[in-house]
Amino acid sequence: PLAAAPAAVLASLVARAAADPADPVTLLAILKHPLTRLGRELGDLRSARRALERYGLRGSSPGGWEGLDLGLHETLARSRADETPSESRIAALIEAIGLSPVIREALALADAPYTGETSTPAEAARALALALETLAAGPRGGLGDLWAGPAGEALAGVLAALLEESDALPEVTRTGFSELLDGLLAGEGIRPGGASHPRLRIMGVLEARLVRADLLVLAGLEEGMWPQAAPIDPFLSRPMRERLGLPPPERRIGLSAHDFAQAACAPKVVLLSSERRGGAPAVASRWLWRLRTLAGGAGLDLPGRPDTITWARALDAPIENPPDSLKTAARPRPTPPAEARPRKLAVTAVERWLRDPYGLYAREILKLRPLDRPGEPVEALARGSAIHKAFERFALEHPGELAPNAEGLFAALLLEELRRAGMREARMAREHALAANVAPWVIEFERRRRPSARLIVESQGELAFDAPGGRFTLTAKADRIEARGAVADILDFKTGQAPSAKQVRSGLSPQLTLTGAILAEGGFADLGKLDPKDLLYVRVSGGRTPGREESRGAGEAAELAAQALAGLKRRVFKFDDPATAYPSWAAPQFIGLQGGDYDHLARLWEWHVIGEGEGEEA
Repeated sequence: PLAAAPAAVLASLVARAAADPADPVTLLAILKHPLTRLGRELGDLRSARRALERYGLRGSSPGGWEGLDLGLHETLARSRADETPSESRIAALIEAIGLSPVIREALALADAPYTGETSTPAEAARALALALETLAAGPRGGLGDLWAGPAGEALAGVLAALLEESDALPEVTRTGFSELLDGLLAGEGIRPGGASHPRLRIMGVLEARLVRADLLVLAGLEEGMWPQAAPIDPFLSRPMRERLGLPPPERRIGLSAHDFAQAACAPKVVLLSSERRGGAPAVASRWLWRLRTLAGGAGLDLPGRPDTITWARALDAPIENPPDSLKTAARPRPTPPAEARPRKLAVTAVERWLRDPYGLYAREILKLRPLDRPGEPVEALARGSAIHKAFERFALEHPGELAPNAEGLFAALLLEELRRAGMREARMAREHALAANVAPWVIEFERRRRPSARLIVESQGELAFDAPGGRFTLTAKADRIEARGAVADILDFKTGQAPSAKQVRSGLSPQLTLTGAILAEGGFADLGKLDPKDLLYVRVSGGRTPGREESRGAGEAAELAAQALAGLKRRVFKFDDPATAYPSWAAPQFIGLQGGDYDHLARLWEWHVIGEGEGEEA
């Protein structure tokens, strides 16, 4: 179909960009399209494109062209103000700032005819063609393959038809024109100009009748393919068609029989049929059945070609000693030297280490950081950070006994933090309702837990111990610690699902248990040594159930903390041995629950689907 051709794909993207300007995903698709040159050498365009992608288009949506440009300039200002500014980063940002107005001006050409909210299809098509030529223009003015070849000619024909024959159509919006264009492109087909081999042609039955060939292969000889089933007319029955003088539906089958007879009379013919099609059993074409019947009546056998089936089976057969290029990727087990292994980890990184050691290896040893996805929705991330910050500020700004208007104060703090975290105003109406719903639950929670408790929020703690590879330091940042005498509760605020009690007790989710171990060892400077009494996940959603407290250590928090610390020490000692590998997903049962940022580097779905055991015990 024409819609899948490169030139048509670019046209569709540009029309879509007019309907949704500065959408990061669409912009990146246009910038990375092989026909896009923007008057630059390919190397220069790639360099600027990568910079714009990294610093402007990844992460949350920039909020239009103004937001994109403002974000780039702010990032450049911060980079220049760093104590040790990175010249390469500054140079990349300057490239990105230079490319942004160029792509903006090119796409603005497609938006020009929409002086109001609508345009005639002809004017929209003319503007689209101008924008396409601006995008495809090379450094010396050429348009590359934009209008070249069957695809370019077909696209030009579609736009020409819109220019010349769309007077009767009503005016369209930007979205309407994008949908109109997509429909026209999907309805057009193109035939590639070249062939895979100069002596090979793939043709339809009518074209094949006009060609003489040394060997003719008739494929698709299954019922429903050749001949195709007679169409069912939803409006006219057979008697109605007969009264109207229309041919019967089976007439097409008769034409197919004539086409087959003409082709089968070629000097050298191969007939192909499949036993299965689309995963279901297939019935051989009636032409084959009648040939067999005719041959049988004459005492002849149709010659077969069993060797072709043997060839196909040989292609699918496993190779006894395949070369490395054909072997499935093995589960990675890197063994970095002892001096490269991390000597300091946060409690959240320890959980990654337990479940996916390879992920920790890639992040902490190779220093690979996943890029944000372009146009990533900000809502979930913004809500999570806003909840944490609102609880922190509420505890600091309103200590002690709560005021009568405490619900309004918390709701106002939450909304303020949501805006600060990047929540779009279009979503804030919903957030107002959620804040009003969650605030009463939060205040009831605070009034119940605050008496006799000393609140410490967002406190940093650490614990160090000696190991074979050198001193190892464990760090934690506690959302909230409630100290009561010689004991304390550790709280973690969440907007998503909390780990199960089984995961916490087994050590697979050690965030709070290890935080409790740091607390018990006096690792929080403001608190001294305190025994953890309870480990509490506070889930705040604002939904039908605004919030929920989920205890994971009541009555056994100190014991769980000691077990977690002992397990961590054993693990550190084990991984200080240079022979200990960092395998991918040591706990494979969690692969389906949460994907890893480094699964593609580990070739996870090559070795995991094949079924390499259940991994080592975490």
